[in-house]
Amino acid sequence: MKAFVAGATGETGRRIVQELVQRNIPVRALVRDLEKGRQILPAEAELVVGDVLQLESLKAAIADSTVLLCATGASPSFDPTGPYKVDYEGSKNLVDAAKATGIEQFVFVSSLCTSQFFHPLNLFWLILVWKKRAEEYLQSSGLPYTIVRPGGLKNEDNSDRIVMASADTLFDGSIPRTKVAQVCVESLFQSTARNKIVEIVAKPEAPVKPFEELFASIA
Repeated sequence: MKAFVAGATGETGRRIVQELVQRNIPVRALVRDLEKGRQILPAEAELVVGDVLQLESLKAAIADSTVLLCATGASPSFDPTGPYKVDYEGSKNLVDAAKATGIEQFVFVSSLCTSQFFHPLNLFWLILVWKKRAEEYLQSSGLPYTIVRPGGLKNEDNSDRIVMASADTLFDGSIPRTKVAQVCVESLFQSTARNKIVEIVAKPEAPVKPFEELFASIA
């Protein structure tokens, strides 16, 4: 297995890279700025320069990777086209590049509530709408996929337990990014994670369950 991570310098992406490195999985991290990538990411990660908005650069960057994890996301800005370009066009390019290079599994970090049009996050240039469109494009691509929809993201880890549910059943809650990274990487090893949407939050009162059981419980 060789993992390719898009959005690698983002808060969630860098934790995915760290999780892969900890498991001794070779990782190629897509960065736009090599120097920034070197400062943020583990030395064991191979950094490749590319842009999700440039399809040809992605094919070259993915190269011989076998699995792809996408943790890209538009940064808050005054650019109304940001979420359309990054969350939809960029994700679409990644799917197309993954198909062209023979990627065996595509793990996509999305968000809770992508099916709710009247959600406050859509005030940020329809960000959930474009994430949902990207989900649908991935689902129709023929690539084996796992779509991970986390609740509100926290930078600090905690001892809360992961709660996993099927699509459009969780509507609030939060989860540390470290746990999101664990779910994403674990989905590469669980056959029952294939071709599923999983919604995740973390709760202190939730029972401890192994990942096998969590993924297997999702229809």
